[in-house]
Amino acid sequence: MRRTTTFSRLMTSAALLLAAGASHAADFKSVGAAPTILYDAPSVKGGKLFVAPRGMPVEVVLSYGEWVKVRDAGGDLCWAEARALSPKRTVVTKAAATKIRSSADDNAPLSFTADKSVVLDLLEVASGGWIKVRHRDGAVGYVKSSDIWGI
Repeated sequence: MRRTTTFSRLMTSAALLLAAGASHAADFKSVGAAPTILYDAPSVKGGKLFVAPRGMPVEVVLSYGEWVKVRDAGGDLCWAEARALSPKRTVVTKAAATKIRSSADDNAPLSFTADKSVVLDLLEVASGGWIKVRHRDGAVGYVKSSDIWGI
């Protein structure tokens, strides 16, 4: 009987851990109003890896005091000061000539096209896998979620 109880507890714990992991949504933020340095360790004494431009989307992987470990669109992991990030949501295009349409429909007229790695403001998650975005010049439209990173 004792083995069965231990096994049951183990299986229940494993199921809870899997459920918790599956329900965890990605936490995206963006670089704030000023470019920020990304480091290889959670310290200004760490190696400087990259200067992230204003508005660049990042996925928060881990928070550690006043530092956050982030992943960029290329999949690279690095550290940023938490105060340098903004809760404002942005996305980045994954391909050249990404089509942004006037409505959430493959047959809708083009609003504009964007080159690879263009940062767009996320305005709303629409239905059917479409995302409403705004370019920094003010143009607004809908892009397929598969064509962007940061959602």
